[in-house]
Amino acid sequence: MTSNTYLPHDQLIDLLLDVVCVVDKDGRFLSVSAASERVFGFRPDEMLGRTTFEMMHPDDRAATWAIVEGINAGTPNTDHENRYIHKDGHIVHIMWSTQWLEDEQVRVGVARDISARKRAEAMQAALYAISEAAHTASDLQALYRRVHEVISQLLPADNFFVALYDETNDLLSFPYFIDQYDTAPAPVPLASNALTAEVVRSGEALLLTPDTAEQVLDRIGPVVGKHALDWLGVPLISDTVIIGALALQSYSGKVRYNEGDLELLQFVSSQVAAAIGRQRAHSRLEYLAQYDQLTELPNRAMYLNRLQAALQRAQRDTLQLAVIYLDLDNFKQINDTFGHSIGDQLLCEVGRRLRKCVRESDTIGRLGGDEFAILLDGISKQEAATMVADKILAALSDPFILGGTSLTTTPSLGIAVYPDHGEDDEQLVQRADEAMYAAKRSGGQRFSLFADKPARAANGK
Repeated sequence: MTSNTYLPHDQLIDLLLDVVCVVDKDGRFLSVSAASERVFGFRPDEMLGRTTFEMMHPDDRAATWAIVEGINAGTPNTDHENRYIHKDGHIVHIMWSTQWLEDEQVRVGVARDISARKRAEAMQAALYAISEAAHTASDLQALYRRVHEVISQLLPADNFFVALYDETNDLLSFPYFIDQYDTAPAPVPLASNALTAEVVRSGEALLLTPDTAEQVLDRIGPVVGKHALDWLGVPLISDTVIIGALALQSYSGKVRYNEGDLELLQFVSSQVAAAIGRQRAHSRLEYLAQYDQLTELPNRAMYLNRLQAALQRAQRDTLQLAVIYLDLDNFKQINDTFGHSIGDQLLCEVGRRLRKCVRESDTIGRLGGDEFAILLDGISKQEAATMVADKILAALSDPFILGGTSLTTTPSLGIAVYPDHGEDDEQLVQRADEAMYAAKRSGGQRFSLFADKPARAANGK
């Protein structure tokens, strides 16, 4: 004869993986099954007397209360979702099946932990969002902001930063840095004791908690900035090369990071690294399309774009502007005598000296070979252009020390002023070029205004 032995109902309920709860009309826990410790981190006796809304994520309280009102009115709900704060500080996603018992004036609910499913869905959505941002972000800063938004949907990310490593200069910089206490630090050598430097050096993710901090800090030394309670950093790896790191930090015991968060951030970081790589490549191509690779000055296309924009402002606001066209008088001879390497160094030094002769709002462009053009935007009178031309003549007439050799070159400059000498960009550049050749025909080392006789040489004669 076989006898069936059944456990009492309360013991059976405690064996369930889901949490069975009984709450009053206001959501105060009256009874909680043993699974609460697995799901919420709290033992049943720790939850009794507390309300569901105390433990619920603040952003979900209003929407949940609206659902509860419907349940209390007699409409059971089998699949509403919200988030709770686990005892250790992380977020737990819960799906509820709940109904109101009118006679007993209580709600009975079964809570199922769906955090793993939610995390998988969020990670897929994050990968898609980051991939999309890599193709749509206007620049790297826009990409960093979008990455921050995406990560904030996965983890608490009030304090978040991106660190990038420049191997050429051995510097770790922080192009995106959001922190409630510190401002973005200056670039630091990779050998520094910054936690991000340790992540980049080792190529390994790092989770710093009160339990692990002593061991890590003994190894790398005291860290820079305010000490965080929890710190989470992962390397950014693009094509097997470590290009930087992502980091999150928390100063509050209410926000704690764990190994699961570390794995999640690592998963996202590969997509972020790829996105940064694509955006960098795109930015590099844009740069190459707009700037001269040798002197790093705007090229002809960029110069003409800025000139066109300046002309629109000048026409709108009734302003003047000037174009100065510059050619080095004996550059070919220097190139042939000393070689192209010295010639390239000379062009770079000419660019540096020209920058010191104009305002930040002005534009210097290398149009090709040894020809440069300067845009003087928003000048009040023609004499402002001749004053700059005098400065340029003086700056470029001083000897250049290149490769241990003292070289002298002299410039010829032509000036065309809007609106006196032309109404559009093509006219102004052409007439400044003509004026430059007039200065060159008169012996060089001087400037000439369009349609004028050659003006002063560098020696004032």
